[in-house]
Amino acid sequence: MVEDLTHINADGDVHMVSVGSKQSTDRVAIAEAFVTMDDDLRTKVFAGDTRKGDVLATVRIAAIMAAKRTSELIPLCHPLSLSGISVDVEEIGTGARIEVRVETSGQTGVEMEAMTAASIAAVTMYDMVKSVSKGVTIGPIQLLHKSGGKSGEWNR
Repeated sequence: MVEDLTHINADGDVHMVSVGSKQSTDRVAIAEAFVTMDDDLRTKVFAGDTRKGDVLATVRIAAIMAAKRTSELIPLCHPLSLSGISVDVEEIGTGARIEVRVETSGQTGVEMEAMTAASIAAVTMYDMVKSVSKGVTIGPIQLLHKSGGKSGEWNR
């Protein structure tokens, strides 16, 4: 229902939600993204044996940069002062699993920062390996956990 959409006002117009009266709390969000690739490419990525350089380091930096710039990329997101960002890239049988944890203490959550960071990390991995295989796929990208704020804790 339209009434449930916080970015739509009573007249049906899009607006940025005011968080000024919300209590400042510690907030955490964790998101993940999967990148599927063939076995040979996966081995090269995790061995650091690619022509473009260190794929995993580049993916981590891209995720951190994306989290910090989320409000510039996603309309209606508030700019946030982030207190922590961690990025883990794990080798799995089908390719890679990227997990991003974002933390802040503030009046709004960091779910979008975690989701944006995981998304950009996955796209960056694709960019780093596309010359070897254009058949790499991305997804799913999903929120795993959020805590803090009035709604409390949520886990997938």
